[in-house]
Amino acid sequence: MDVHPKVEEAVETLSLPPIARRRLLSGAGLASASAAAAALLAACTSSQDKPAASGGAGAPGDFPATPKWKFVLVCHVTTNPFFTPTQYGAQDACALLGTDFQWTGSKDSIVAEMVNACNTAISAKADGLAVAVVDKAAFREPVGKALDAGIPVVSYNADGAREDKGTARLAYIGQGLYESGYALGQRALQQVDSGEVVGFIATPGALNIQPRIDGAQQAFKDSGKPIKFTPVGTNADITKGLSIIDAYARGHPNLAGMLAVDAGSTQSIGQTVKKYGMRSKGLKVAGGFDLVPETLTAIKNGDLDYTIDQQPYLQGFLPVLYLYLYKLSGGLLFPSETNTGLLFVTKDNVGPYQTTKTRFEGSDTAQKLVPRSGAIAHA
Repeated sequence: MDVHPKVEEAVETLSLPPIARRRLLSGAGLASASAAAAALLAACTSSQDKPAASGGAGAPGDFPATPKWKFVLVCHVTTNPFFTPTQYGAQDACALLGTDFQWTGSKDSIVAEMVNACNTAISAKADGLAVAVVDKAAFREPVGKALDAGIPVVSYNADGAREDKGTARLAYIGQGLYESGYALGQRALQQVDSGEVVGFIATPGALNIQPRIDGAQQAFKDSGKPIKFTPVGTNADITKGLSIIDAYARGHPNLAGMLAVDAGSTQSIGQTVKKYGMRSKGLKVAGGFDLVPETLTAIKNGDLDYTIDQQPYLQGFLPVLYLYLYKLSGGLLFPSETNTGLLFVTKDNVGPYQTTKTRFEGSDTAQKLVPRSGAIAHA
């Protein structure tokens, strides 16, 4: 069978020694992986000289037929609404590629339950693993065990420290955690020059949010302003966390700022600010992370100044895509380190988040095309 010249060219480009290829892909990030995938897809879907039914019976698009691979996504808070779009992303990728996925882990961020879920997936010979590495020491062994068994592993949403990834996972797909926390603090510094600022964190030490609180604290320190920044632990249970935030606000009536590094605590700040009318009592800034409906409403009403969108849909879609391409290419398409972004959502741009219901933000179950018009904002 003749090989399309574009396919031959793309494969030749990727046929580097493993170490060189890994350095190239991990250094180039999503652009490199996307370009490689695009080249292959463009070649395979070209209408010129394309054999009929080249993908084989039951294969997606023009990819070759494969077993119905099953990928396992291990999460630390499986029922948290933040991860609703993450699950939709994995589901959509599986529908596109003809694969399956399992959503498992822990409901309450219990690391031992997550490790057990990893070991179960390995024993069941899963075709790939995506793990929220909230504790690098705990996951070092199961990740290594999976790789030794020939099971590719990526991390998503949470990963090791910048200096020490902790595990041998192939790539991380998620937000730059320390950097996003630093940006959270820098944004607050535009409104606060002095006084007390509190930073709430649901699970201190967890690698999905501890780097954020560290980044925020460093931003205040670097500013040199006379600001006292105090990290305070809340709870993975939103109801319990709200009671802690409520009590802290009552005990510290002169706060200049209230920040949070997780979705539940951010939502609770908005509710607390509204409950006690804290804007009229000197609170200068309130902000945090993620796009739960209560947070968006609080921004619209002025009880929160901003929240940070990290595109959780992509944190489900891309791990499945990367694991699929790795399996399909025999490891030639090595998963890329991918930062899913940092976008401040404020009163100026919150409207579309509230009026548009989509799977991409977890606010609707329906598949739909979301039309837009007009110029795209740019720097």
